[in-house]
Amino acid sequence: MKVSFHLRKDKANKEGLMPVRMLITAKDCKIFKVIKGVNCKESFWDKRSERLNSPRKNSPYNYHIEYNKIIDEREDEIKKLFRYILLNNINPTKDYILEKLENGLDKVNLTHEFFPTFEEFKDSSKSIKTARTIKSYVTTINFLKDFESYSGIRLLFDSIDSTFFEKLQDYTFTERKNKNSYFAFIIKVLKTFMNWSLDKEYHNNLKYKKFKAREDETEIIYLTMDELMKLYNHDFESPRLNQVRDMYVFNSVTGLRISDYKALKPSNVKKDYLLITVQKTKAINTKIPLNKFSREILERYKDTIHEPLPVISDQKLNKYIKECCKIVEIDTMITKTRYVGQKRIEKTVPKYELITSHTARKTFVTNSLILGMKEMVVRDITGHKKEESFRRYVKIAEDFKRKEMDNTWNNVDMSEN
Repeated sequence: MKVSFHLRKDKANKEGLMPVRMLITAKDCKIFKVIKGVNCKESFWDKRSERLNSPRKNSPYNYHIEYNKIIDEREDEIKKLFRYILLNNINPTKDYILEKLENGLDKVNLTHEFFPTFEEFKDSSKSIKTARTIKSYVTTINFLKDFESYSGIRLLFDSIDSTFFEKLQDYTFTERKNKNSYFAFIIKVLKTFMNWSLDKEYHNNLKYKKFKAREDETEIIYLTMDELMKLYNHDFESPRLNQVRDMYVFNSVTGLRISDYKALKPSNVKKDYLLITVQKTKAINTKIPLNKFSREILERYKDTIHEPLPVISDQKLNKYIKECCKIVEIDTMITKTRYVGQKRIEKTVPKYELITSHTARKTFVTNSLILGMKEMVVRDITGHKKEESFRRYVKIAEDFKRKEMDNTWNNVDMSEN
C-alpha cells in the first residue's frame, strides 16, 4: 500500500495553477483524490519530494508552507489507515478505503483496537464500579471474543453495526442457546463501552446507538411473610445453616444488597439504624432503619468473632440457603418462563431451588409493601431509582391485597340468620 502526490496538468487554470492530486495504491486498486484547496504552478512543484518549493526572490508568495502542511497531514492520515489495516488483517478494498476517506480520517483515531480498548475501559472502571459490574465487563469481553473466534469476524470499532448486531444475536440464540435477558445484558455492557470510547474520541461510529435488545420480564422470586417467618423461627442442627439463615433473614428485613451486607462493620451499627456507604451508588451516610428482627440477629453475634454479622462467599450462601429452605419445606412449585429468541421455555421447580442471596432484597420490598409501608419510604430505604422496575413490586402487593380481600370479606355470608 502506497500513497503519492502529483499535479493534474490537464486541469490547469488560466494562471497556470494545477490541482494537487493524491494517489493511493492498495492491493489491486488505485484511488485518486484531489487535495481540496491546494493548487500549484508546475515550476514550483518538486517531483522528488512531492511538495511545493518556496517562491524565488521577488516572486509572489505561493502558500508553499500552508499547502505542504495540508499534504503532510493527508499523508500521515493515510499511513495511519495503512497501519490500522495491517494490524487488523483487513482486506483493503477500494470501497473500504473510499468509505474511510469520505467519513474523514481526521475524526477517527485509527490506532485504537477494539479489545485492548475494552480492557482499558474495564481497568479504568475498577476504582468507581462495584466488583459485580467489573465482572460483567469481563463476561462481555470473553463472550465477544468467543463470537469473534466462532464467526471469523474481526471486531473493530467500525464493524459494530446492524450486520454485527444480527450476527451476534443469531450466535447468542442459535449457537449458545442463551436467553433474551442474557443477550440484552451483553448489548447493555457493549453500549456502555461504546459510549465511553466515543467520549474518549477513540471512534466516531454511532450505529450502535440504534441497538435494542428485547429483555423479557422475569418472575419476582421472594419469600412470603409466612415462609420468611418459618425460616426465621427454625433452629437448624448445623451452626453453619443457622448463620446462613440469619444472613438471609437480615437482608430480608432490612433491604440491604448483599454487597452492602458484606461490607458491614461494628461501627456501622447504631442504636436504631445502620449508617452505611452504599457500594453500588457510593451514597454516603445512608440510614437503614432497624426493626425487632434485625436487632435480634445483630444481638446474637455481638462480642463474637462474627460481629456484627457472619459472612461467607456468595457461592456458599446461595448453596446453603437453598438447603435451609428445603429443610423448612418452602417447596411450592414455581414455573419459570424464559425466551430464547421467540422460543418459549418453561421450567417448573420447587421454590427453594430459586432462592438466592438476591431474593432477600426482593423479599423485603414485596413484604414491606404488602404490610402497608409507603412506596416512597420503601424506595428511600432500598435506593431503587427506576420507576418501571419498582412498579412490578407494587403490582404484586396490590394483587396480594386483592386476593386477601376475596378470601375474607367476599366470603362473608350476607344473608340474615
